[in-house]
Amino acid sequence: MTTRETLALRIPEPAPRPSAGEEGEIKPSRGIRRPPFHRRFAVLLSLAPATVIELVPHSPAALHTLAGLWLLFGAPVLLWRDVAARIVTTGTAALLTAVGFTVMTDMAVALAVNTALPPLGVERPLTRLVLTIASAAALIVLGVLAPESKRPERPPGRGLFATRGVKPVALLGGTALVLSVAGPIRLNNGLGGAVSTVAIVVVAALFALLLLRRGRYPVPVLEVGLYCASAALLLLTSLRGQYITGHDIQKEFLYFRLALGGEHWDIGAYTDPYNACLSITMLPVSIFQLTALPETAIFKVVLPLLFALTPVLVHRAVRNVAPRVVALMSAVYFVVFPTFFTDMPYLGRQEIAFLLLGCAMVVLTDSRGPLRSRRVVFVVLLGGIVLSHYSTTYVVVGTLAVSFLIDKVWRLVSRRGRDRSRRRRREDRMRSFLTWWVVAVPALLALLWAGPLTHTGGQAQRTLHAVASAVLGGKSEAGSSDTAYSIFGGGKVPATERMKEYQADLLKQTAAERASGDHLPQKEIEAVTTPVVPVPAMKLTAAGRALDGVGISVPALNGGLRQAAALFFQVMAMAGFVVAVWARRSAFRPVRDQVTIAVGAWCMVALFTLVPQLSVDYSLLRAFQQGLFFFAPFLATATLWALRWAGRRTVPLACALLAALLLDLSGVVPKALGGYPAQLQLSNTGQYYAIYYPHAEERRAALWLDARLAEEGTGLTQTDRFTYSRLQALLTHPTLADVHPAALRTDSYVLLGTTPTRTGEVTVFYGGDLITYRYPMAVLDSRDLIYSNGGAVIYR
Repeated sequence: MTTRETLALRIPEPAPRPSAGEEGEIKPSRGIRRPPFHRRFAVLLSLAPATVIELVPHSPAALHTLAGLWLLFGAPVLLWRDVAARIVTTGTAALLTAVGFTVMTDMAVALAVNTALPPLGVERPLTRLVLTIASAAALIVLGVLAPESKRPERPPGRGLFATRGVKPVALLGGTALVLSVAGPIRLNNGLGGAVSTVAIVVVAALFALLLLRRGRYPVPVLEVGLYCASAALLLLTSLRGQYITGHDIQKEFLYFRLALGGEHWDIGAYTDPYNACLSITMLPVSIFQLTALPETAIFKVVLPLLFALTPVLVHRAVRNVAPRVVALMSAVYFVVFPTFFTDMPYLGRQEIAFLLLGCAMVVLTDSRGPLRSRRVVFVVLLGGIVLSHYSTTYVVVGTLAVSFLIDKVWRLVSRRGRDRSRRRRREDRMRSFLTWWVVAVPALLALLWAGPLTHTGGQAQRTLHAVASAVLGGKSEAGSSDTAYSIFGGGKVPATERMKEYQADLLKQTAAERASGDHLPQKEIEAVTTPVVPVPAMKLTAAGRALDGVGISVPALNGGLRQAAALFFQVMAMAGFVVAVWARRSAFRPVRDQVTIAVGAWCMVALFTLVPQLSVDYSLLRAFQQGLFFFAPFLATATLWALRWAGRRTVPLACALLAALLLDLSGVVPKALGGYPAQLQLSNTGQYYAIYYPHAEERRAALWLDARLAEEGTGLTQTDRFTYSRLQALLTHPTLADVHPAALRTDSYVLLGTTPTRTGEVTVFYGGDLITYRYPMAVLDSRDLIYSNGGAVIYR
């Protein structure tokens, strides 16, 4: 631990340069004796038994899975690592970038056979046989054509566990992972959330260990610890439920099943933006076909474990340009932000897109690599994001475009300045990483993919139209209440007002059909009420009652802590710009590219706050999570600067601050006190549990109804939005996802899922907000109850 890092003083070098032994920098070594069996040859030779295992019928499940994972991930990572080593200059960066290349290769191979074989008469191109042969062939081509880089010779007699820091990091990381699996299993079986709570506490301890021992542990050990902590937090959420649990992931799983069912991805059959995301169609289909993993395990385990590499990539990208303490804190801030462990496990397509974005940032910040090659690889990785997730692509392109414009203006102003030092003149002559084609090519790829190639750009067009209307002074609806947390403005719309808007919108949409008698009469709708129900809070615990007894309102305390955390993230991130650029004692001195890209990211966050439709179509919190790729080091720098008064205790205080943020935002503090809505990763109650957690009773009801409709040959089902989200893979007949009295049709089956059946409450998503209301069961009195199992009912 150096005094310079401890005190967070200004680093005199323009960018810290790690040593080869510390960071694993790739340098050609002299006198390396090649082994008899060359590494490249050994990898290619291993493809033969793996392919045989894949093609032999009824091979053991364990061997089948290992062979498939080797073909999809193991072998390509090793082969791509040599290619990446020519672009980036450290061993861990090459390995991490190779993972991004591997994921893109898996998607590209599946897309290639899916496109090329049907015209040749192959109706099912995504079979196990075809994907195995195609994957092996692609690896052979890669192994033959890809360049190979020399690796430095390892010191003799130094095993893995002899490396300093491995044992304590492995102990805490392994404990966190075990608890993160055991905790959800207990909750899924109706037990308490104590084990999951302990898992989060262990993760907080692991973060503190990494930060306090950062100068003594090698960087690979620190990154392994980061990965274990990130994976543990993600698994706590992703493993909840016996079935697919969450919001977007339900629809993602549906399109995966559609591609898998026919063993053919057909965008023409379902022109939905979800179906255009190869990260949730091609990639999971390849994993399923080449392994023995269950369908749900791919979305609940494999994709989150891939995404868990993203904080490691954030660390690696920041470490290229900043001291180790700033890099570690940047990665921890990325993990601590609540969207990471609350929502990202339910967004498989964005998990893969963020993984590729992290790889792109590593390439961008590694300034010692060849500039032209880095630009090309950066654009290729952004092309992978285009194939993985549309919204991430649009935000990245917007960020880069704003950054490019700011850079041009900055350089123009600098050239016209009269009082410029020699240092500033040299800085003006520095070549920017961003050029016009680095911005234009990804934008063109996004337009082509969403336009003529998949015809899935309708949502983007509607959003742009709404944005243009709002900017030009047209009619603009209120945005999501998430904007109330933003320092750029925005406010929280009362739930009762949202409910009135929702009902008025439904009445307007169904007016014509109501006049023809297809919907309930207006008088009948006005005769019933749909009162808004507040989100229930947990009961006060003993600690909460003690605070309440001394006059401290626990609900107000919990709400205040959340509001303060949101304010802290934003204020410190913005203050970081001032500290990093102008403060005399700063732990991080950014170059021009970093400043302009971070400003571009902030402009996108501000745009999402100020333009309501953007906060509705794409969550503001997800936009901020994406922005942390760019401005996390500024957030870390401001934190160290604000705590500089503590001297040698600066980093320990920063550890305490980060641990407090994690424990509060993950739900540990509210669970210990009560008086706040429960969070799904720790409880079997709360809003997320009510609307996203699937139950066996409603699945049985959906299967019964689907069989009845199959016998009748026709019929329309109505259910609420979130019951439909949980059951959409089972409801194969026409379904309307709304049961509000204003939306009820007179000729439909009405399916009420577990939450409406047991609580009488229905939740809708409108205007970017969740609104729960008491359902008026009287509107169903005129219908026959034809099915009931205690957890779901069906009316006709």
